[in-house]
Amino acid sequence: MSWKAIQKENFTDIEELAAFLELPYGTPLLKKSRFPLNLPRRLALKIRKNSLEDPILRQFLPTEDENVPSGHKDPVQDISFQKTSHLLHKYAGRMLIITTGACAMNCRFCFRQNYEYGPGGDFSQELQILSQDETIEEVLLSGGDPLSLSNRRLEILLEKLALIPHIKRIRFHTRFPIGIPERIDEAFLALLEKCPKQIIFTLHVNLAEELDADILLALKKIARLGIPILTQTVLLRGVNDKVEVLKKLFLTLVNNGLIPYYLHQLDPVQGAMHFEVPMNTDLLQALHAELPGYALPRFVKEEPFAKGKTLL
Repeated sequence: MSWKAIQKENFTDIEELAAFLELPYGTPLLKKSRFPLNLPRRLALKIRKNSLEDPILRQFLPTEDENVPSGHKDPVQDISFQKTSHLLHKYAGRMLIITTGACAMNCRFCFRQNYEYGPGGDFSQELQILSQDETIEEVLLSGGDPLSLSNRRLEILLEKLALIPHIKRIRFHTRFPIGIPERIDEAFLALLEKCPKQIIFTLHVNLAEELDADILLALKKIARLGIPILTQTVLLRGVNDKVEVLKKLFLTLVNNGLIPYYLHQLDPVQGAMHFEVPMNTDLLQALHAELPGYALPRFVKEEPFAKGKTLL
């Protein structure tokens, strides 16, 4: 089955998901959410039945907690860094292309859940801006999720980026393989392999339990092309805010050749503040005492208008 066919089987109806997971009667579900439910079946199959405390479920289930009036619609001030609706310039030497608003899954803590995505196109304006700024050495492909684009659209974009001499690196920011590892198909691997620029992958993963043999195999296929795979994790209350949970995740990653890169403090986005963990460096110090250095990510926070991520 193709990855697009698999994606069509995602849970998008909250009552259907509640029935599938046998959620307790009276669960405070948010049936009319401004940010729609979107959960791949692969992840749903990993969730414990009849439990609201499952850490995978908590990341994706719309609940009434989202109606608490706190947080910001644009917590990292993306709008202040727009060159176009598809191109952001926050940091020296790098620009970010917002390739699409589509994702394989909708995480309830997504910091761009209120972003006004522009209409799709061929990125000609963005490519022109990139070609004219010789200080830019790296382009980040984000969204949404860039792997939501077809192989053909990604191939065209990579080919055009490859024609810009001063761009040396192309970085994918994705969570797609966590829900639909079938997305890493032979055609996608072929277009990565023929790209003359250095490609880097940054994978969003929050729990060791999100991973399985199919996902790890798909990632190894990328790694065999000489593409580094970094990971980023968001610290979430009731999901992964325990030393033993993060230790298990980071060791699982390094045991499979993946590099824990960032542990993010939650971006204070409207509708997700129930996930916030109070600032606490004791957690990282405890991990530091138990993990080898290469398994310990940088604990960071994104502060608008800072010149880079703020180390905590």
